[in-house]
Amino acid sequence: MKTVYPIARILLGIQFGILGLNGFIPFLPAPHSIPPAALAFASAMSVSHFTYFVFGAQVIAGLLVLFNRYVPLALVVLGAVLANIFAFHITMWPATIFPMPIIALILWFLVAWPIRSQFAPIFVRRIEV
Repeated sequence: MKTVYPIARILLGIQFGILGLNGFIPFLPAPHSIPPAALAFASAMSVSHFTYFVFGAQVIAGLLVLFNRYVPLALVVLGAVLANIFAFHITMWPATIFPMPIIALILWFLVAWPIRSQFAPIFVRRIEV
């Protein structure tokens, strides 16, 4: 696991860093046929400029993971992004759930599992102040 963790961390950081950056500066080719529901959703996100928030979170969290800074925080952010990616693909475009979202999920778990003890404070049932 000592070699799997850094490789997965770097690949996850690159994946989200590059794909998030593509949201600001489109350099990857656009898909050819997009289902109507997915196109309407993407259009609404674009027109409302919500994409800046989503892609910004991806770039920042991806870079944090890539450069090994605040990795637990970045993984929480990327976990929320991944949940939304899966919700999008399952409900609006199931044909594209493989390979990128599945690969991202596997990399996320490979990075999160060895540092799972860092997430323990999130799961505290009650806090005494």
